[in-house]
Amino acid sequence: MSDAPAIAVSAALTQRPAHGGHTWAILQYLLGFRRLGFRVLFIDRLEASMLSDGGAPIPVEASPNYTFLRGLMSRFGLDGNYALLTDGGRSCLGLDREAIVELAGRRCVLFNVMGYLDDEQLLAAFDQRVFVDIDPGFSQMWHQLGLHDAYTGHDQFVTVAENIGRPECAIPTCGLDWKTTRPPVVLSEWPLQSGAPPRFTSVVTWRGPNGPLQFEGTTFGLRAHEFRKFTALPWATGADFELVLDIDPADATDRDALVDSGWTVCAPQVTANPDAYRAYVQSSRAELMVAKNMYVKSRSGWFSDRSACYLASGRPVVAQDTGWAANHPARDGLLTFRTCDEAAEAVADVEARYDIHSSAARELACELFDSDRVLPDLLSAVGFN
Repeated sequence: MSDAPAIAVSAALTQRPAHGGHTWAILQYLLGFRRLGFRVLFIDRLEASMLSDGGAPIPVEASPNYTFLRGLMSRFGLDGNYALLTDGGRSCLGLDREAIVELAGRRCVLFNVMGYLDDEQLLAAFDQRVFVDIDPGFSQMWHQLGLHDAYTGHDQFVTVAENIGRPECAIPTCGLDWKTTRPPVVLSEWPLQSGAPPRFTSVVTWRGPNGPLQFEGTTFGLRAHEFRKFTALPWATGADFELVLDIDPADATDRDALVDSGWTVCAPQVTANPDAYRAYVQSSRAELMVAKNMYVKSRSGWFSDRSACYLASGRPVVAQDTGWAANHPARDGLLTFRTCDEAAEAVADVEARYDIHSSAARELACELFDSDRVLPDLLSAVGFN
């Protein structure tokens, strides 16, 4: 094995092979740490439920989930630097358990995204285990309500909820010392784009895997509960809006309302892999970012990793305020809104001064989200230098 300093990242990629945006959210860490000179190890697991086809077992090597991961690691030069746990962790594809333990023993910090790696033996092999929260509010409230504990076995805690611990933020700290970070973007993977395509776009999961959550007398909901407030935006602005929308057939009424209000709605397959996702973002005029109700109502300070990719591409962002504007005040390239009227005003400003906003967007990405800045700050915050 290489003697270069090592960083391990664990996250759920194999379970979501057709979600290009989620794939990029994790790739930014892997590629960003590698740019800093670290040997990077990625650890994932494949659930037994994904190894059957109509009840008939599928060999792991033939699983489309594994095929996706193997291709992804090869595509980005990470061959020989990943491990896929199977059979309840007893087996591995890629690096085996012994290789992971050996690497962990070389002062290798583990960044465990949402606590996804829960194998006690492997967790214990790392001297430093950092829980990385990229979906703030849910795990903290579950923990506080006694519903689920994702924090046991970790030494430090990092979140993209930049307002956590402040009086205005409803997300509980659970008695933990949270460090805050921003979503990193590897700028070389997201080059500045020219031109001014016609449509404002976004990539949206209408609900996602978690249901609304009641905490201390307040219901914290999903993106659907926020997006409905902005259905009329095409009417209000006259601008072209398009969504890549992952929505259940049970929510057909919502989808129909969007179409009837002037939205162009595309199937999730449009951004199903990292290259297609990047191409879609970069062929957009700008992003309209509507956040999950959890992020908005809690005043979390969350900012979208997808929005950071739009900015890096020189595509302006009109982003709903989750409290992030208290940390990074809105300016050219990045405009904020709370109401439909404010969103319409921001869209009109982008349309009127597009070249200025486009140039400023890239500058913002370099200033706030460049992985060469964000990740060293993260390593310093957790004491790994």
